Amino acid sequence: MSAELERLTAEFERFRDRISAAEAKFAGVGEMQARVAELEVTATSPDRTVRVVAGAGGMVKDIQLGADALRRPAPALSEMIMATLREAVAEAARRQADIVDDTVGGAFGLATGEQVRAIQAEALGTAPEAAASQPGAARQPRDYDEDFDDFGDGSIYDQRRGGGR
Repeated sequence: MSAELERLTAEFERFRDRISAAEAKFAGVGEMQARVAELEVTATSPDRTVRVVAGAGGMVKDIQLGADALRRPAPALSEMIMATLREAVAEAARRQADIVDDTVGGAFGLATGEQVRAIQAEALGTAPEAAASQPGAARQPRDYDEDFDDFGDGSIYDQRRGGGR
């Protein structure tokens, strides 16, 4: 009986260590939220006549037009504004995804930045290689069980194999 008690105590300690590790992983969530709230990306048109500032969630915070912008025909100006706006919002989405990955990506096996880049590359008709060459693209999502279910050894927590009583 003493050996069984020692085994259960050791198993409980491992479980408690996993809880502590999970708490540590989530300690940065408040900082992540602050970083996301402060996120600001500025895009400028190639001719420097249009400037767009975007924030988290694709929110457009500011649009500025230079004096030369008003000399353009309305359709050309509209096109320039939209292209610059898309650039700012896309970069803000990439940076927001990178912030999430930096904070909790490893804990959950996420590659949010990679996914955002791939979706953007597909939407813009660019080659998938372009998205894969971005920072963070080497990370591969991991299976949930691989990260969190280390009680698959017949322990009392292993419900799949009849370990639980």
